Amino acid sequence: MALTVFMVVRLRNLFAVVMLGGIYSLLAASLLVVLDAVDVAFTEAAVGAGISTVLALGALSLTTSQENETRRNPLYTAMIGFVVLVTGAALVFGSLDMPHYGDPEAPVHRHVADRYIADGQRETGVPNIVTAVLASYRGFDTLGEVMVIFTAGIGVLLAFSAAKPSRGKMPDDGEEGGKP
Repeated sequence: MALTVFMVVRLRNLFAVVMLGGIYSLLAASLLVVLDAVDVAFTEAAVGAGISTVLALGALSLTTSQENETRRNPLYTAMIGFVVLVTGAALVFGSLDMPHYGDPEAPVHRHVADRYIADGQRETGVPNIVTAVLASYRGFDTLGEVMVIFTAGIGVLLAFSAAKPSRGKMPDDGEEGGKP
């Protein structure tokens, strides 16, 4: 994944950048499957690798395939690097308190998982535990995720429809006052 990000930053060919972005999303989805977050992996694959790649290719069809060369102020570049380092350090610091991967004493394994496994089918009536968690226990959360994706899709469609030129007749088509 790090190599993919490095290549995205270094390349100037925008088509290659879009394709590498889709590859990165598929790699992230694969990682999420390994971490047993199949629902998040599915969303990452559908939105990150699927919809986002198609929308980026659509936007790319309206532009050139090469990024313009720009000269950046070295101070500006140093400031960006500083912000990235501080943000990365904050994320690492924030993750130090997390339980280790696979720790059977982690709170999620001691409290929630056992109850979902033991009582999930009886409480929800759904035989599949993943479906029971997503559709019943986390129903409002899943509804919120669907609403965010729906709203983003509507926003993209509105943005594309606003960018289209009108197909009606122009005033200078030889018609004046409705008469030829």
